[in-house]
Amino acid sequence: MNKKKIINDPVYGFVTIPSAFIYDLIQHPFFQRLRYIKQGSMSHLVYPGALHTRFQHAIGAMHLMSLAISTLRNKDVAISEAEEEAALAAILLHDIGHGPFSHSLEQTIIEGVSHEMISSVLMQRLNEAFQGRLDLAICIFNDEYARPFLHQLVSSQLDTDRMDYLNRDSFFTGVSEGVISFDRIIKMLYVVDDQLVIEQKGIYSVENFLIARRLMYWQVYLHKTVVAAEQMLLQALRRAKELAQEGVAMFASPALVHFLHQRITKDNFMSDQSHLSWFTRLDDTDIMSAIKAWSTHDDKILRILCSKLMNRELFRTEMRSEQITSAEFEKLQQLTQVAFDLEDHEVDYFIYQQTIQNSAYDPAQNNIHVLSKDGTLLDITAASDLSNLGALSKIVVKHAVIYPKEIIN
Repeated sequence: MNKKKIINDPVYGFVTIPSAFIYDLIQHPFFQRLRYIKQGSMSHLVYPGALHTRFQHAIGAMHLMSLAISTLRNKDVAISEAEEEAALAAILLHDIGHGPFSHSLEQTIIEGVSHEMISSVLMQRLNEAFQGRLDLAICIFNDEYARPFLHQLVSSQLDTDRMDYLNRDSFFTGVSEGVISFDRIIKMLYVVDDQLVIEQKGIYSVENFLIARRLMYWQVYLHKTVVAAEQMLLQALRRAKELAQEGVAMFASPALVHFLHQRITKDNFMSDQSHLSWFTRLDDTDIMSAIKAWSTHDDKILRILCSKLMNRELFRTEMRSEQITSAEFEKLQQLTQVAFDLEDHEVDYFIYQQTIQNSAYDPAQNNIHVLSKDGTLLDITAASDLSNLGALSKIVVKHAVIYPKEIIN
């Protein structure tokens, strides 16, 4: 069987699957599940085109990794075929641990467990299935390999993961502020002492990359309507779990039933392998089929939350630089309680506060180093002549209060 296939990607054109092993990884059910998990979670409720998936993103990131390795080899950076295959496998599988709706439900379905942790466990499972073929990929993924630049291409502040999701999310949302010169950045990559650096000629492309990341976070990922939709989804799932654990019959797929009827934490998730098995059968379709069915449930709270989600009657989000006062919040609670005829303990399902923080660049972690013409290395914030680039490293904190629109009048 010919396993050297090509995929027609809307962002990059034809993407080549480079080897039979990479093809087999893509064909594995663990990876195919990513076809049914949206990359942008609830952002499609604001940007209707944002229906692309984690599967597409992983393929795109693998393509950029291939371009990066080719570029570095052309600059006489020695990279063996084994290292290339391992780096491609590592970036291909970097998001394999994502659950339904990507980051939105992370640590909700399984408390205290990140998608990176689940990715690591699933890569170990795949390694067993492929008889140790992923040993080096796992080493690179966990930053345990002697050549750190390979890990930095997978996970850093200038990695192929970020390059793809900015490019792809911008493409599918139509938010042009997120467009980056990924090809220029890749052409300017170099390695010094096994650390990834950017040549001085690429500094403006990296500046644009950091600014684009900041704009995409506030305009797409942390858009106030997306924040409201994610909170409504979280509260609906929280209510469904409470009802299920009280013995109320709930429509759900077998995989979702497993997680509704018991509390799964980091400790019991790692000790009971059945939880991971059920997790790999869970995707967006399980959640959305349940939300659709629950929109006519007898429980008033669950019914209201789910029907509003299905009909895009989303709550309102106010973003502030200062936290809402206790008096203001109590007033909103009272108005919500009256509007929906709620008991005291039910109000928390309809009004909530959330602190949101973000920075486009963190100089304390995996610095982006610029290689100057005289051979010295400078942090991007020191090398840049943009006066506002240093400001991108500051953590911006916003306080959100989310409540039903009905109480405004």
